[in-house]
Amino acid sequence: MEIILYVLIGLVVGVVIGRFMLRKLLKNQELAAQNKVKKILKDAENNAEILKKNKLLEAKEKFLQLKAEHEQEVNARNNTLNQRENTIKQKEQSLNQRMENVNRKDQELDNMKKNLEKQLEVARHKQEEVETLKLEHISKLETIAGLSAEEAKNQLVDSLREEARTKAMSQIKDIVDEAKLTASKEAKKVVIQTIQRTATEAAIENTVSIFNIENDEIKGRVIGREGRNIRALEAATGVEIIVDDTPEAIILSGFDPVRREIARLALHRLVTDGRIHPARIEEVVAKTKKQIEDEIVEIGERTVIDLGIHGLHPELIRMVGRMRYRSSYGQNLLQHSREVANFCATMASELGLNVKLAKRAGLLHDIGKVPDDNPELPHAILGMQLAEKYKEHPEVCNAIGAHHDEIEMTSMISPIVQACDAISGARPGARREVVESYIKRLKELEELALSYPGVEKTFAIQAGRELRVVVESERVSDAQAEILATDISNRIQTEMTYPGQIKVTVIRETRSVSYAK
Repeated sequence: MEIILYVLIGLVVGVVIGRFMLRKLLKNQELAAQNKVKKILKDAENNAEILKKNKLLEAKEKFLQLKAEHEQEVNARNNTLNQRENTIKQKEQSLNQRMENVNRKDQELDNMKKNLEKQLEVARHKQEEVETLKLEHISKLETIAGLSAEEAKNQLVDSLREEARTKAMSQIKDIVDEAKLTASKEAKKVVIQTIQRTATEAAIENTVSIFNIENDEIKGRVIGREGRNIRALEAATGVEIIVDDTPEAIILSGFDPVRREIARLALHRLVTDGRIHPARIEEVVAKTKKQIEDEIVEIGERTVIDLGIHGLHPELIRMVGRMRYRSSYGQNLLQHSREVANFCATMASELGLNVKLAKRAGLLHDIGKVPDDNPELPHAILGMQLAEKYKEHPEVCNAIGAHHDEIEMTSMISPIVQACDAISGARPGARREVVESYIKRLKELEELALSYPGVEKTFAIQAGRELRVVVESERVSDAQAEILATDISNRIQTEMTYPGQIKVTVIRETRSVSYAK
């Protein structure tokens, strides 16, 4: 029991001592915590004081900076105001000086005005004196001459007017003569240079083709039994085939050169092959037509390449190739068009115009002769419509349509094409006509001019290229002679058909004869 008691006493004492020690420990911790809090508060107060001082310093610096900027802005505005005030003061001074100058000049003008009025008054008095003297002088002259002043003035004016008219007419005549001479020289120079620089050929076209054969036995094979071969060939080609007594020759007759060429080539193939019968004839003619069409396109392409013409529509190229098988008065149309194209290029170069357009218009000027449709239209108008259809240049279209004066010329290329067409068609050897039609045309020219009143004689000269008309001087005046030449040329254009152009010259001569006895 004692042991248990001692143990209990020990436990109680331990508890008391532990509680006392725990309380002391807690009190020490509380003091430490309080000290720590006080220290943290003190540090916080110190940091807050430092931050406060820094913020105050920053605020003071910002204030000083804003104050300095404000002072600078105020100073700048004050300087600007001062400058404006100075400028206004200077302008005021300048205006004051100008006002003073204006007042001074007003005074001077007033003085000058007074002086001028005085001078005018003096001049008025002198003019009155002069008028008085003039009237006295005129009165004396009228008394001496027996004419009034108005009559003398009219006579003087009439005399001066007549003299001026005479001199003016003389000068006008000299100027016109000089201009005509200069223009004629330049035109002849350009035309001669154009002709000299272009090589030409003579006419070779006919309306018949000769097909040569080795012997007359082949004629019978061409004719066939009861003429069936020759009828089949004529039906397939549209050409008349003449087999007569001409030795070793068959004549192909037709106005269409393309058909004649097809017939000639087809006949050559049939004779070479030896098989001649209607079925074979139709087959060979069809192949030959295809060959000719390809050859036409090739000829057109080669022509435009040789002439350096680019961008031509394929259909126009094909028409250019078909020109090879067309002729005009015996002159091959393609050769004629090539000549005109080269002429136009040379002449346009001499005159400083567009060479490419001139050459293009020269090649296409007779394109209206190729199509077989629209025969009622002139070939120039038809050619112009074709060129417009295939988007050619407006100047080229106008040159095509105007080269026979069917429409009005609107560009400088048009008269060049017209002149070059005349040069190519009118040169010696270019074209040929039947003698009877040639003589008939000359007679019609002379008779047409003789139908006018006052015409005494007519002469068609230079192969019908010029018509000279001699008129009676008593019945036809100089002015009427000019009108007569125009009327005759217009009537020739509307009533006659002719190649190139015809020059109409009206001659009026007055002879005064007297004898000294």
